[in-house]
Amino acid sequence: MHPVLIAGYVALFVAVGGAFLCVSMLVGWLVRPRMPNAEKLEVYECGEPAIGSSFVQFDLRFYVVALLFIIFDVEVALFFPWATVFGKAVQLSDPSFVTVQADGVLLAPAANGLLREMGLNQPEVPFFTPTLAESRSFEATRGDRSLKQVEGEWAVSRAGVLVARTAVCDMLAFFAVLLVGFAYVWNRGDLDWVRAVSAERSNSS
Repeated sequence: MHPVLIAGYVALFVAVGGAFLCVSMLVGWLVRPRMPNAEKLEVYECGEPAIGSSFVQFDLRFYVVALLFIIFDVEVALFFPWATVFGKAVQLSDPSFVTVQADGVLLAPAANGLLREMGLNQPEVPFFTPTLAESRSFEATRGDRSLKQVEGEWAVSRAGVLVARTAVCDMLAFFAVLLVGFAYVWNRGDLDWVRAVSAERSNSS
C-alpha cells in the first residue's frame, strides 16, 4: 500500500473521530438540562464529600510510579510488531515458498506477499553464495528438481533464518535495556513506596 494512501486513511480516521467528538459535545450542550444548585456545584471526588482544599500537593512518588508504569508496562505494545516480523521470517524460512520457472527463480505468491508486508516493494529471491559442501548437498538431494530451484529455496530459507535471528537479537537487546532500567529504579527505592515513606519518617524524627 502506498504511503500517501496510508496517510490519507489516517487523516480520514482522525477527521471522523474529531467530528464525532465535536458533534457529541454540541448535542449534549444543546439538549442537557441546566438546573445548577449548591450540590451540583460541589467538588466531586468519587462520590465522596471532599475534605479540605483541592490544592493539595501530591507525593512525588505518585508521578514516579505513573512514569514507571508507562515505561515498563506500556512498552509491551512493542512486542506486537516484533512478533509479526518474527512470525513472517519463520514462515519465510520454509523452502516451500519458492517456485521455479524455466527462465529463472520466481518467488511463490505466499513468499512475495510476506516480503511485501515486511517492507520490500519489489521482492525477489535473495542472493547467497553457497559453500562447496552445500553445493554438493544440493546436487545429492535435488531429485527431479533443477539445481536453480534448490539454490533458490535455500536462499529464501536462509534469508528468513537471518531475519528471525536478527529479530531475536533485537528483542534480547530491548529486554536488556529494560532490565537495566528496572534494576536502577529498584536500587534507588522508587518501587518501594511504603518502606520509603516509613524510612523518611524515621529519619525526620
